Amino acid sequence: MSLISLNASRCVRSLARESGCNKCEVICPTDAIVVADNPLPAINFSSCVGCGACDAICPSEALSLDSFKPTEFFFEFIEDKENLISCRKNVPCIAALSVEYIISLAILKKDMVLDMGHCESCSIAHTCKPQILKNYEEATYLLSAMENEAEIRLEDIFFEDEKIEEKESDRRDFFSSITLGNVAKGKHAFEVEVKKATDELVEHTLEKADIALLKKKRITEKRKLFFTAIKRVAKPSRYHVIDANEVTFTSSKLLDEESCTACQMCYRVCPTGALTSDIKNSKIDFDPFLCIKCSICHDVCEPDAITLSTSYNVKEFFEPTVQNLISFKVRRCDECNVIFSTNTDDKMCYRCKAEDEEARELWGITEDM
Repeated sequence: MSLISLNASRCVRSLARESGCNKCEVICPTDAIVVADNPLPAINFSSCVGCGACDAICPSEALSLDSFKPTEFFFEFIEDKENLISCRKNVPCIAALSVEYIISLAILKKDMVLDMGHCESCSIAHTCKPQILKNYEEATYLLSAMENEAEIRLEDIFFEDEKIEEKESDRRDFFSSITLGNVAKGKHAFEVEVKKATDELVEHTLEKADIALLKKKRITEKRKLFFTAIKRVAKPSRYHVIDANEVTFTSSKLLDEESCTACQMCYRVCPTGALTSDIKNSKIDFDPFLCIKCSICHDVCEPDAITLSTSYNVKEFFEPTVQNLISFKVRRCDECNVIFSTNTDDKMCYRCKAEDEEARELWGITEDM
């Protein structure tokens, strides 16, 4: 059975405690992942069935299976003459493939079949099957909006591979057969089995190596492959504007200039660099194609100045453009002489202004005095 692992430096919850992301917890069919009030997801490895649904739904690819890599599967499937994707053939569960992977594969294969035959008898279908259907509906909707003729079909194939019989040995037998010799030989396999046998939530924390990587802006593998696939197809006759609610993996954003305080938090925590500024922090730019819709910029924005647009232009798939959301005035603080950004006529930086307000409150001085 596959073992799930968490890369703490990639998890958006490690970038800000205000992050409300719990997609992995919601999709897990066995409640093996718990977020609750923990900074990072806790995992019960014994309960995990290795379906890969959490890996697929994670916007930043913080979760991964040790025995199934979507990117590796992508290239293997492209090379395969067959067009069938089945949980009994080449994936742990169809829910292990994100919408981006499904669209990319469909574009390159032209015709693709998802085997739904085993879902009715599957113990994890209560969460995974609805997700598969959602992914299928979103993928077909976007392919239509892109005027792409690729077809994705849901069929009850009931695929069975007679050549491969996956028999998972009982863990008690595994431990009873251990000797000093084969422990040394198969140390990794042994540690994996020990981890799986631990029937309790294992909490994760940020290590020093993870902290060093937090500021690194990374484009996900599924976005890279999506971009590569899009580049190989013809552009639509016209770019359609679609309902933004129908797109789960990217977005367009709006920014209220009056509410924005130029605090810089949104683009500093953005894990992919979709939100950026310049060396003077004089603006906020946004690249929709790099956005993974993790919502962390919304979670950290105290005045709720950043909002999601209700529409999305398919043009961003084919001709990505960086949009300027706001430009700031760059001033030098009258109090501390530090250069700061603002969209008001303030003559003091945010820090000095806050300290001044605290001092006034402490001394009982009002604005009228």
